[in-house]
Amino acid sequence: MRLFLFDCDGTIADSFAVICSTMQGAFRARGLVAPADTAIHGIIGLSLAEAMQRLRPGSTLAEAEDLADAYRVTFQAARAAGQVHEPLFPGMRDLVTRLSSVDENLVGMVTGKSRRGVDFILATHGLEDRFHVVRTADDCPSKPHPAMVLESCAEVGVSPSDTVVIGDAAFDMAMARAAGATGIGVAWGAAQPDALRSAGATAVATDCNHLGQLLDGWRAHDDPSRWTPAPFETA
Repeated sequence: MRLFLFDCDGTIADSFAVICSTMQGAFRARGLVAPADTAIHGIIGLSLAEAMQRLRPGSTLAEAEDLADAYRVTFQAARAAGQVHEPLFPGMRDLVTRLSSVDENLVGMVTGKSRRGVDFILATHGLEDRFHVVRTADDCPSKPHPAMVLESCAEVGVSPSDTVVIGDAAFDMAMARAAGATGIGVAWGAAQPDALRSAGATAVATDCNHLGQLLDGWRAHDDPSRWTPAPFETA
């Protein structure tokens, strides 16, 4: 068996606009100067409280939790108003569907999103039955702690050495490395390819077709923990 663990925001779904507008609204709701989009991109993937502490250095945990609450309220109001749009990246639906249709594959999600947010996005795109295991910010410590990966592996009975983490952030790659899993980055999200490689990515996909090639190569390797991309996969 092979386990494919996908990040959500910036990897499966294009959530950047929603996250940035919600984060900025949360800061303004507390009378604070809103962070720039570029700063927000740098914290995507972290749990909310840790993200707030990075965006507002020197804040206490209580202050960070208060900002996280403001984020949740702002997000829920936007969702109720029909203003939350999180489209899938081109080709992602087909890739997840193809992977999850193979008996020897298990597909999961490891994300800084809340469980409620994950349920909403999977239901919106009709993908609820494609994910065998999900770990969220409600379940585990924030990335890059390896708990999301290790708990997912334990739940489905797959070794970390037979697991790949797919993500757009350096936190995802560092989490994979800490858990003993393979990390494959995607170039359409928060981090630049060099940053992903520095954090532990074995390869970085340029689009979903390329990602599919990389994942097929990883899956076919006798020892996926020792897999390196073939020349045709790195183009």
